[in-house]
Amino acid sequence: MLRAPFRRLIDPALPTPPDAFRRGPFRAGVFRSALRSERLTSQLGLWLGIAFGTCFLTGLISHLIQHPPGWFWWPSRPVWLYRATQGIHVATGLATVPLLGAKLWSVYPRLFTWPPARTVVHTLERGSVAVLVAAALFQVVTGILNVARWYTPMGFFFTTAHYWTAWLAIGALLLHIAVQLPVIRRGLADRAPEPATGGLSRRGLLATVAGSAVLITVATAGETVPALNAVSVLGPRRPDTGPQHLPVNTSARNAQVVAAATDPAYRLRISGPAGTRLLSLADLDALPQHTASLPIACVEGWSADAVWTGIRVADLLALVGVPDGNAQVLVESLQQHSRYASSILAPPHARDPLTLLARKLHGQPLALDHGYPLRLIAPNRPGVLQTKCVAALTAADR
Repeated sequence: MLRAPFRRLIDPALPTPPDAFRRGPFRAGVFRSALRSERLTSQLGLWLGIAFGTCFLTGLISHLIQHPPGWFWWPSRPVWLYRATQGIHVATGLATVPLLGAKLWSVYPRLFTWPPARTVVHTLERGSVAVLVAAALFQVVTGILNVARWYTPMGFFFTTAHYWTAWLAIGALLLHIAVQLPVIRRGLADRAPEPATGGLSRRGLLATVAGSAVLITVATAGETVPALNAVSVLGPRRPDTGPQHLPVNTSARNAQVVAAATDPAYRLRISGPAGTRLLSLADLDALPQHTASLPIACVEGWSADAVWTGIRVADLLALVGVPDGNAQVLVESLQQHSRYASSILAPPHARDPLTLLARKLHGQPLALDHGYPLRLIAPNRPGVLQTKCVAALTAADR
C-alpha cells in the first residue's frame, strides 16, 4: 500500500507541457518506419557495445604505455604487439562510424517522446543518454581528426581530451546497459517474423551496416596490414611513403633541431652509477653495431616495417655502470619545445638486445627527419616514444 506513495515521493511526476508545444518531431505518428524495433536496436547496440569496448581497452593500453603508472608493466616482446593493439584500436574506431549512425537512427524517435520528461528519474535517464551520445560522437569525430592529423578544428590537446572522454563514454554506456538490460534481453530474444515494409528489410539493413563497417576497415587497415595496402584507398598515410621509405609526422625543420643535430660539437651524454660519459659520433661508430628489423607503430594507426642499425642501449648503459641494461632510462631529445621531447625507457626495453640508438635506416645513414644523429628504436613501443635526435641517456635504478 505504501509502494505508490513512496515512489511518488522519491520520483515525483513532472507537469506535462501543454499540447500546443507538441509540434514537429514531437507529434504523434511522425516516425513511421517499420524497421525500427527493439530487436533492431538491441542487435545494433550489441555490435556497437563490442566495438566501443574494444576501442576502450586498446586505447587504455596505449595511454598506459605512454603515461605508465607505477604498477603498470609492458613487455618488449613480441615486437608486433603494440602495432596490433593500436591498429585494432584505430580500425575498430573507424568501423564504429556506420554502427553509431545506424544505432542513432534506430533510437532517434525516442528523443522526441511525449512528454519529454515524465518524472525526475526519467529526466536523469534521458540526461545520461544525452551524455552517452555526446561522448560517443566526440570520440568518433576527434579520433577521425587525429588519424588525419587535422588538429586545427579541435583547439585542445587531443590525447588528454580523448582519454578522459573515453572514461565518460564507457561509464555512460555501462549505465545505459544496466538500465536497458530488460529491453535488450527482450529484443535479442525476439524471434517474431519481420513486418512487411515494401522496402529494405531489417536483415538487409543490418547487412548494409555490417558491410559498411567491413568496407571502411578494408579501406583503411592497409596502414597497419601490408597485405591490404593496395586497397586501403581511405588510409590517410601510406606506410612506405616518406624519407627513406618511412613516414614522418614532424620534420626536423618543424622540430627546430637542424642546427643542433648537425653541430660538429654534438656529444651524446650518458649518465649512470659510474658517472657520466660524453661520446662523439666517431666514438659511437667505433662501438659494436647491431641491426634489428623492427616495426614503427604510430598512435594514429599507421605502422611500417624497417631495418635499423646502431648501438645497443644496453651496451651504452654498461659504459656508465649499469649491468645488462637493467635500469629505467630517461631518453632526452635535442628538441626543446615538445610534449614528447623525452621518454622513459622501462627496464624490459632498456635491456632488450633489439633496443638501439639507430645510426642507419635500411642500411643508409639516418635522415634528419628520422632523428639524425641518433634515434631510439625499441620493440613494442609507440612511435611517439621512439625519441628522435637523442641528446642524453640517464639511468636510474628500479
